[in-house]
Amino acid sequence: VQLVESGGGLVQPGGSLRLSCAASGFTFSSYFMSWYRQAPGKERELVATIPSAAGSANYADSVRGRFTISRDNAKKTVYLQMNSLKPEDTAVYYCNARSVFSTRSYWGQGTQVTVSS
Repeated sequence: VQLVESGGGLVQPGGSLRLSCAASGFTFSSYFMSWYRQAPGKERELVATIPSAAGSANYADSVRGRFTISRDNAKKTVYLQMNSLKPEDTAVYYCNARSVFSTRSYWGQGTQVTVSS
């Protein structure tokens, strides 16, 4: 099983980034997919979740209206489009897969996002 994040980097406030998470080794379409983030000295927090099939995504209040989660089940990839980035969005962003049918869960290794001028 692998979840490989990419797309992180340094961006100025107000800028945009698109994170990707490529999955392999499990039935992607049977998993909820989420993005979490963890800033230095803080707890890991849920940013956004997208259902395995039809249904609406859910967002943390702090990112709603600025971030969009999406998935491509054919490519086994989940995305996080981040717009209007703020310095407080600086964190390591992690991809998570959680089974629809069990408590099984997988994590990626994380990708650093730094928002700074």
